Amino acid sequence: MDMGYPAIDSLDDLRRHLQWAIELEHATIPPYLCALYSLDPTRNAEAAQVISGVFVEEMLHLALAANLLNAVGGKPELDAPHLLPAYPHPLPHGDPSIQLELLPYGPESLELFLDVERPASAAAVPEAEGYHTIGQFYAAIESGFRELTDRLGEDAVFCGDPKRQLQEMHFSSGGGQVIPVHDLKSALAALSEIIEQGEGAARTEVWDGDKDVFHPEREQVAHYYRFVELKQGRRFHAGDTPQSGPTGEAIASDPGGVLPMRPNPRTTDYPEGNPVRLAQEEFNNTYCLLLYLLEDTFNGNPGQMRDAVGAMYALKSQAQALMKMPSGDGRTTAGPTFEYVPIDQRA
Repeated sequence: MDMGYPAIDSLDDLRRHLQWAIELEHATIPPYLCALYSLDPTRNAEAAQVISGVFVEEMLHLALAANLLNAVGGKPELDAPHLLPAYPHPLPHGDPSIQLELLPYGPESLELFLDVERPASAAAVPEAEGYHTIGQFYAAIESGFRELTDRLGEDAVFCGDPKRQLQEMHFSSGGGQVIPVHDLKSALAALSEIIEQGEGAARTEVWDGDKDVFHPEREQVAHYYRFVELKQGRRFHAGDTPQSGPTGEAIASDPGGVLPMRPNPRTTDYPEGNPVRLAQEEFNNTYCLLLYLLEDTFNGNPGQMRDAVGAMYALKSQAQALMKMPSGDGRTTAGPTFEYVPIDQRA
């Protein structure tokens, strides 16, 4: 496994890495959704707001990665079996020591989210494959954009159809914005949006530069530091740094307001026709419909985003219903499995 360069040195290689970026952004979504749907939003309002906000921004990052790939003449792929490998599994093409899992909200899921969103050190080198941090992976993509544009020219690199670019009107994101990509400047802006929302500005800041969607009077904290806040039960205050940690007001938490979802559930845990398995299969059909709609959206049909949002609402109710069904072990509840359903087998 190569832990640094080789650099991204061809347009085909850049397209391949941007498809990996789509797969990376998607890979974070099922774990965040499991934690979010396990929360009672009245008893754990702040945790629910944090994870909901991060989820929405991961969807934004997915759209930005698709814009980047479309800008260089690629074809975003989402509705494919390799997008939903069995859990646990590593981040796509990343450090295999970080294993993504489907878990209810709690200390274990927070530690996973901190591992996923951890900022790179200021001295960390770009890593195009086997990356230790998401920031290092995107730094390698940024370097690839710069070097290829310098060598081939902007017209050769940004050869995609501009009509395939998602615009702000197509995606209601809350924090951040969808940036259409058509040249090096807009590509770098899109990459910056992804990196700063995840790990903070310049790898040394707690803040990501946006306003808090739920509390507009506050500056928004980057994803990693939002999970630090939840772990430590306290908000970052103006003047706080990564070194100081959060020194602001306490965050209320109620461990009793979390549904005890069975970790990493599978449909094969139950016989065919079992009510839990049937509910899981219904969820998987809806999730694969969402992937189909998003792929269609990113491949020149932006009007499909409205239907994709509708599928997300259906997913929420299906997942929450599953998490109220006993798993059968006397301790935990069932949960969504996020398994791929081949197109010819969908309901």
